[in-house]
Amino acid sequence: MKQVIQNFKTGELFVDDVPVPSLSKGTVLVENKFSLISAGTERSTVSVGKANLLGKARQRPDLVAQVLQNIRKEGLKATLDKVKTKLDSLKALGYSTSGVVHATMDTKGVFKPGDRVACAGQDYASHAEVVAIPQNLVAKIPDGVTFEEASFTTLGAIALQGVRQANPTLGENICVIGLGLLGQITCQLLNANGCNVFGIDLSPKLVEISKENGAMVSMLRNEASLMAAVENFTKGYGFDSVIITAAAPTNDPIELSAEITKKKGKVIVVGAVKMDIPRDPHFYRKELELKLSCSYGPGRYDVSYEEEGIDYPYAYVRWTEQRNMEAFLQLLARKTINLKPLITHVFDIAEAEKAYDIVLGKIKEPHIGILLKYDDNEEKLKTIYNVNATPISSINVGFIGAGSFAQSYLIPNVKASNGSLDTVVTTKGITAKNVAEKFGFNKASSNASDVYANSEINTLFIATPHNSHAKYVIEGVKAKKHIFVEKPLAMNYEELEEVKKAHSKGSSKLMVGFNRRFSPIAKEIKRRLKGANEPLVINIRVNAGFIPKDHWTQLEEVGGGRVVGEMCHFIDLMQFFTDEKPVSVYADCISSENSKIKVDDNISVVVKFKDGSIGNLIYVANGDKSLPKELIEVYCAGKVGVINDFRGGVFHSNNKIEKLKLNGKGHKQEVMAFINSLRSEENSPINFESIYDTTLVTFKIQDSLKTGLPQII
Repeated sequence: MKQVIQNFKTGELFVDDVPVPSLSKGTVLVENKFSLISAGTERSTVSVGKANLLGKARQRPDLVAQVLQNIRKEGLKATLDKVKTKLDSLKALGYSTSGVVHATMDTKGVFKPGDRVACAGQDYASHAEVVAIPQNLVAKIPDGVTFEEASFTTLGAIALQGVRQANPTLGENICVIGLGLLGQITCQLLNANGCNVFGIDLSPKLVEISKENGAMVSMLRNEASLMAAVENFTKGYGFDSVIITAAAPTNDPIELSAEITKKKGKVIVVGAVKMDIPRDPHFYRKELELKLSCSYGPGRYDVSYEEEGIDYPYAYVRWTEQRNMEAFLQLLARKTINLKPLITHVFDIAEAEKAYDIVLGKIKEPHIGILLKYDDNEEKLKTIYNVNATPISSINVGFIGAGSFAQSYLIPNVKASNGSLDTVVTTKGITAKNVAEKFGFNKASSNASDVYANSEINTLFIATPHNSHAKYVIEGVKAKKHIFVEKPLAMNYEELEEVKKAHSKGSSKLMVGFNRRFSPIAKEIKRRLKGANEPLVINIRVNAGFIPKDHWTQLEEVGGGRVVGEMCHFIDLMQFFTDEKPVSVYADCISSENSKIKVDDNISVVVKFKDGSIGNLIYVANGDKSLPKELIEVYCAGKVGVINDFRGGVFHSNNKIEKLKLNGKGHKQEVMAFINSLRSEENSPINFESIYDTTLVTFKIQDSLKTGLPQII
């Protein structure tokens, strides 16, 4: 399918063929008919991409802070590799479309193939021939509403939410500052609500258009008579509310709104404007109420609503994102809103670059609403594209999942091992195409079946969200592929037993990404303790850092939480040092009434091993970032090995301290060990029993937390 893409590193904007996005639970696959270019928002987005590295840093100081923090934790080289991966990416553009449902897996059974729908969401409702949209960001188009009109629905919902924040009543005087597309729609909504609307903008053209679209009076910001006109319009009282829909780098809209609002009036910020709030004279003396409108309504930025499809109760949250979309579509159906004067350009998707030249000012043409049109294309539902034609080797690899971790630690190391990169699969075709071109895969796909069905692919790497690992492993074993799967192996007892059953019947080698046992310093400490013939005491402290509850790794059905998703690393490391089977585990965690804290992110775990060794794990999310993340101490036979964040360590023996100048967490070594085992026909670098036991222990940790009792393994 064709999609509008921007290379975030170079800023280049183009239309390219990419695999169709995949359909998953809770999503709707839609064939677009039209999409709307939101000139203000997308101009800003594209401009960031076109900026040089310094310019990007100036516009995103929050990301610069993250980079500096990462350098302190992982070192300069590892951080630079991550930054390069992030920069060298393709960005989807657009967030407001209309089209026809092709297929659906919405959990409520609301949508059916053939339904006409409007779609919303950055990175979902993109400028592409086909889009996969979460069910709560889709709304049916009523009869009488055209696809062209419906493509404005996201912008309409944003404007509607801004109006709701003002809560206007009939007859109120409302000012709209900023008469671009969002402001024009806002004027019409206010007019439909029985308000007296006054518009202000810098553009003479937009001022004139607004007079035909809901504004009783509109004026230029720099007109000398502006304040006198405001006085006359409001009879000297000032506006009941001011809605700022402008996008401005200055504080002028805020200062102006304070000056023209009545005492105890409201200022609603919808657009992206500078917000240095002057206390005096107006905000303080008038006791003005300042409110921000969050995009298209309740549910925005809530993972459970937008991605999991969990709706808010109608009786308690009357207007959600989706219900705002539906309300706007109903206004269109009743002809209350007229969008035709706002459509200034319509381009075929193939001409999208010209459309953006207008948005960016390269082509000087007056514009407001610019639409992209999508005609029928027999190729648009294609799941796989050929990208390169590199000869394959004896280790021919397919990747399912290729996020930042896979791009930083797995794919480069597979390539360095001289394994051939055959096919990369991701749910979003744009990502698959980008990764294929960046690393030299022969094919890009959005369908895992394209890997399983390819008999030339003998090795599979799985780096998807945790809840899909077991399923892909089982399918890979059935397809007779050797498998490297990122941790965890499974999310629950049932999945683990299914994997065990499939593995026992197949001949595939199975490896899980427990990288720390392959680190040079861990291997060196184990070598030095070899032959001690006595139990070990292992102490591991992990200052993991806080992750919000709504992050995908914390969601029970997606990431499984940090016990299953992260602590498995350290259970495996204990097994590596002891070479023994775990026999029991006890865990306890903090208690807290703080709703933001996930209590089992702050936990103490004791694991007992068959030979009498014990492992203590202290895993915390409530520490300080200045403390290194990981400290490992291994005690045995009068010797102690210490690992300091896998950036070095020390070994204590015979009253002497020896520095161990070995660093790295073993990502490269684990991939090389797995690939070499395939070439030499040796056993997998970690035997399945150990992998199984590590995963089982994490489930037993959860059981111990629930019961308050030790668990036998």
